[in-house]
Amino acid sequence: MCKTATVQVMLCGYDNTDQITSNTNITAYEIQKELRQEVSRLNQQIKYDNLGYAGGGNYDEQGSPAEPVCLPPDPDFVKTSNGQHGHLCGAEFYSNTNVFPSNSQYQDMPCAVCRVKQASTVIMIPGKNRCYTGWNMEYNGYLSSNYFDAVAAGSYVCIDIQPEYVNGGALWNSKSKLFFDVVAKCGSLRCPPYKENYPLTCVVCSK
Repeated sequence: MCKTATVQVMLCGYDNTDQITSNTNITAYEIQKELRQEVSRLNQQIKYDNLGYAGGGNYDEQGSPAEPVCLPPDPDFVKTSNGQHGHLCGAEFYSNTNVFPSNSQYQDMPCAVCRVKQASTVIMIPGKNRCYTGWNMEYNGYLSSNYFDAVAAGSYVCIDIQPEYVNGGALWNSKSKLFFDVVAKCGSLRCPPYKENYPLTCVVCSK
């Protein structure tokens, strides 16, 4: 068990989902509030081995891989660098809008790799901040990717609505994988129901 992670590919769960959602008379807001309280409680039980650093390819390099990764805090090395190679950098928020928290600009991103108990399927739904009936919410937030005009490839991930940061990582570093908020663009994407240049929410659900 561990705390809600920063991005969707680094999922976390909790043990008491059935207990929290057993009362069908409570509202979605109350369920979310209880989930947050449960996550906070479980945060006290996180093992150090669960935590790491979010990383990926440099935002400004053509050969950068698209997918982010969760790096352990205790890496093992065997050889030194030799010849041509790929690059793996840490990850930072790039937030010059009001979508992510105001203090998130240039913050380095942590991660956690966790197991969702009593669930066989976990999905990320872009454009939603709540799960459909029959699904349990792991966390919700805003959809994120790289900048649309960046050289490197990117992928869509779900950033938690209350992200955490790596201590001491609030300075700009050009050797980074950057995460930007994502807005809807009308055209082949139907508007309505979508809205031009509106930041897209997201939710991670399990069942």
